[in-house]
Amino acid sequence: MMSATQSQTLVSRLKALQCHFTWDLDLSRSLLLRCRDNLLDIGTVNGNRWLGHIYNLRGFIQYKLGFSEDAQSFFNKAKQAFCSIGNADEGPWLVVNYGNLAWLHHHLGDQAESEAYLSKIDTLIKKYPSPSQEELHPETYAEKAYALMTVIGDKTLAVDNFQRAMEMQPGIREWNTSHALALMSASMHSSTGLEDDILEKMRIAQEQDPENLYLAAHYLDQRAQRGERIEAEARELATKVLRSPVSSYSGLKPLLWVYRKYISVDEAIDLAEEALKNHPDERHLKRCVTLCYKWKIIFCRESHPEKSMIDRAIPLLEEVIALYPDSSLMKKIDLAKIYALSHDGQAKAAQKYQELLERDLELADKQMLYNKYAIYLYFQKHNINVNISIRYHMKAAAIPYQSFFRKNSIKVLEKIRDRRRNSLCGEIIDFLANLQEP
Repeated sequence: MMSATQSQTLVSRLKALQCHFTWDLDLSRSLLLRCRDNLLDIGTVNGNRWLGHIYNLRGFIQYKLGFSEDAQSFFNKAKQAFCSIGNADEGPWLVVNYGNLAWLHHHLGDQAESEAYLSKIDTLIKKYPSPSQEELHPETYAEKAYALMTVIGDKTLAVDNFQRAMEMQPGIREWNTSHALALMSASMHSSTGLEDDILEKMRIAQEQDPENLYLAAHYLDQRAQRGERIEAEARELATKVLRSPVSSYSGLKPLLWVYRKYISVDEAIDLAEEALKNHPDERHLKRCVTLCYKWKIIFCRESHPEKSMIDRAIPLLEEVIALYPDSSLMKKIDLAKIYALSHDGQAKAAQKYQELLERDLELADKQMLYNKYAIYLYFQKHNINVNISIRYHMKAAAIPYQSFFRKNSIKVLEKIRDRRRNSLCGEIIDFLANLQEP
């Protein structure tokens, strides 16, 4: 039995570690489930240099979801993957892994095992010191960057950590590629677009990592945004993607976006369907196909989408929802939208929305649903629905969580306020005046 002083000392040492338990990855349950599904779809293809990082992150997520045994299994798999890739039984890449295991055993009440892993970390750090005494080991920076890049929206910290790792240990191709992708992601929503120096970093990264089709698809997209003709290259890349092992990082999804924007949605559908035909049991590919049908049916300008397309999309969406039971809220909303656009699906659409509104959702998900439902009601074109739509935009805006959906609802309400034609205008004016920022 540890004394109170010993226990306090152990906790202090644990808090000083660099691992997933100390990196402020305190995600909501819905985000944890979404991240878990995304990591599952990456797959465990042999030769994946990020396999150890993936297993470490999956272990942490399983712990946060309450599955401690699964967490330990994944942490053990992470160690095996790191040692296999590093071709050695130990190395600095194990510092984060041992930190995770030290925390896990502490939470499980096995303080002796937790202490044992702390000792292993001390031994590793002495045996494999960082190139700079003032810095962490580059392997630690790289793993932290990977975790930040994978689980949170703000990629700035991921960029900084990749940059530190590369400066201390240049020449690691995977770090360079991920750094370029993190830079792109961090700049994606900038009002000025992607800076030329970031595009140049992407070009260099692709030159050094020509087999990375995920990077190649994003690089094509960025070049096309600058007015380059990339159709022939996109079709050539599609051939390579179709021959690659199935993974969410195979490049298919970003390539489908390229097809949608610069070639045609119909060809995007054909490409996704061909990939699914080659691998009919892969859930990620089914998800990609439903994304393409969403573009065609929900975002097309035709007032009445083809019945055959709706008949294909609805059962496939229902299958995808079943395959992603913990992270398919957006797909459920898409299904309701498609029912609303079908010839006789209005009652079914209303039922689907009602089922979602009755669910106990986290605030961010609830906000998104309120915004989407408000938009759906508005386009029903009935006066009573317009006022109910306004009420749901107000519900979305009132939730103190900053997101695209909140901004959109506020923007809609401001337009209605400025036009001063709606019977709820006075209420909207008071609501917006008293609205608090998150």
